[in-house]
Amino acid sequence: MWYALVIALRFLTIIPIPESWIRKPVEVNQQGFSLLYYPLVGFIIGLFLLMVFLGTGFFSANLQSIMIVITWVIITGALHLDGVADSADAWLGGHGDRDRTLNILRDTAVGVAGVVAIVLTLMLKVVVLTELHTLKLQAVVLAPVIGRTMVMLLFVTTPYVRAEGLGKSLTEAIPKKWIVMVLIATPIIVIAVLHIYALLMLFFVLCGFLGLRYLMIRRIGGTTGDTAGALIEFSEILVLLGLVLAEKLL
Repeated sequence: MWYALVIALRFLTIIPIPESWIRKPVEVNQQGFSLLYYPLVGFIIGLFLLMVFLGTGFFSANLQSIMIVITWVIITGALHLDGVADSADAWLGGHGDRDRTLNILRDTAVGVAGVVAIVLTLMLKVVVLTELHTLKLQAVVLAPVIGRTMVMLLFVTTPYVRAEGLGKSLTEAIPKKWIVMVLIATPIIVIAVLHIYALLMLFFVLCGFLGLRYLMIRRIGGTTGDTAGALIEFSEILVLLGLVLAEKLL
């Protein structure tokens, strides 16, 4: 089981993993079990963001938020931003056609829509982090956790549309019983940390998840690795937006 955590860390972050820890080839069941550790990897990412938050307290709110987002991009290797770019290009360039959309998602080139989507994603994170006050510390830790929890939910509720790829390996061997336990435990922990603020934020995130999943099903009949990555970024932004709204209303 510990090796599944190594797989998740290696895939979702740029944290150096000793070569002696890596066994090849990676078995399909290990790929599936690595999904269980996505929220934990999100927490590890959140700890890095927390250190930046605590270490930049003497900066202005704007500069502190920029430093947090830069760290966010670096520690994840911009992996999910690639999914944002590819998804934006595919949805705009696909013109509603499933096959055309999938072909663009497969293309490694980034178009104008992809660049704009990345810029807007980063801008949103900076601006919304700056708007946070009392819940900023909790937000930087929990946003990566919830983002990766939502991708777990996506993989267990949504068909994977490609016959190959890492996402296919993940979905072929998902330990659904354990996944369900993690999906129940994570929001309970979030509510224990954020109390009433969590309820509004989680509702916000869940609505966003359902909306994005609907778009995936309608356009391509399921998900791909790129759309899953885009969901993570989208969910993280919704966590931040939800907490800003919670601060203002509660």
